[in-house]
Amino acid sequence: MILPIYIYGQPVLRKVSQDISPDYPELKELITNMFETLDASEGIGLAAPQIGKAIRVVVIDLDVLSEDFPEYKGFRKAFINPHIVELDDTNTDSSEEGCLSLPGIHEKVVRPTRIHVTYQDENFQQYDEWIEGYLARVMQHEFDHLDAHMFIDRISPLRRQLIKNKLKALTNGKYHCSYRTKPVRRA
Repeated sequence: MILPIYIYGQPVLRKVSQDISPDYPELKELITNMFETLDASEGIGLAAPQIGKAIRVVVIDLDVLSEDFPEYKGFRKAFINPHIVELDDTNTDSSEEGCLSLPGIHEKVVRPTRIHVTYQDENFQQYDEWIEGYLARVMQHEFDHLDAHMFIDRISPLRRQLIKNKLKALTNGKYHCSYRTKPVRRA
């Protein structure tokens, strides 16, 4: 089932997500729905807060980029209870990011190129890994959602001021995108 993407201004996007246990109700179905929603919105990553759930679940599909990044051929994975343990800021990279919850907004964001993460897969098998390159960027972007952050929190105050009107338009429901959304409801 394709779920609506929560748009900037929705309170759940600024709420810290909670870890879940293996008995979380209908987790497999939720992950399937998240991948269907990701596919329908033509994104590469989706965090549970973006569909209105303050839980630590993320899906990432980098297979769609495999023409440019052959190392990601077949990469389609769910991450349960992910946490960034350490950021290795020896090397950083500045690259443009966008977000399904911020349609029409793209900004350059500086991030470390290597991170230490822990997470569980769909079967709750534990992983503890160092991740590098583009996947490290995507994980940082998506895992930020779980800690109540968005990529716009990582841009300069000047850039943030320059997009202020675009952000206000999003909270007022004035945006266009090709996927199903849940805008902020104004009283």
